[in-house]
Amino acid sequence: MIFSWLRVRRRRRLLEAVFPEEWEQILQRRIWQVALLPEAQQARLRRLMQVFVAEKNWEGCNGLTLTVEMQVVIAAYACLLVVGLNADEHFDHVQSILIYPAGYVGKNIQDLGGGLILEGEQARIGEAWYRGPVILSWSDIHLTTQGQIPGRNVVFHEFAHQLDMLNGRSVDGTPPLPSAELQDRWNLVLPDEFRELSRNCHLGEQTFLDCYGATSLAEFFAVATESFFELPRQFRYFHSELYSVLSRFYQQDPARLAMQSTDYDS
Repeated sequence: MIFSWLRVRRRRRLLEAVFPEEWEQILQRRIWQVALLPEAQQARLRRLMQVFVAEKNWEGCNGLTLTVEMQVVIAAYACLLVVGLNADEHFDHVQSILIYPAGYVGKNIQDLGGGLILEGEQARIGEAWYRGPVILSWSDIHLTTQGQIPGRNVVFHEFAHQLDMLNGRSVDGTPPLPSAELQDRWNLVLPDEFRELSRNCHLGEQTFLDCYGATSLAEFFAVATESFFELPRQFRYFHSELYSVLSRFYQQDPARLAMQSTDYDS
């Protein structure tokens, strides 16, 4: 109770400060999605970002020098996921954000069953740990902000995993949902779309969603989240039912906002 009271007071003081002009310029230059949001959500996004940047432990790894731009870009993408939701605590459990200059090699542990564990190494551009850090490749984030990897966004991906984890340690592609009706719809649409992607990827057919999403339902949710926010109009065209379910979860309709904007050209 005391901790909660102190946190509320600290956040109130944070939000009394004016949103930095340097941050505003970074948003306008780097994050095109912000301009599509209604004014109320733009204001809410900025408030969420101020708290997010202040409360996380930030660390540059492998010789990376941490910059304000890195913090602002990552905070903006993470907070875009939850700007339509009512609560402000979705990422309170994320304590640290580790940023590598580029892709890195991490440990890969695979449970083969029967007590057999396979350990190895795997090239990665991001990771999300339960009640642990989010690890990100800055070069991949930079390419996203430059529009050079359409539909891909490692920040959206890893923080979608963090939303998935709010149900506990199980990462199963289903974050906490606000209603039984949406839960039923989710349980119908996402597994069906996942099976279709898996089948098409296995056959070598061209797919709108990245085939990494065929790895598991957890990865499918994260990959779908990337495209939902990065290529919303195309996503709605190719996967209208899936788009509708994600729109209801995130309480956002980026395809509609993009259609209304004269500045959107993706």
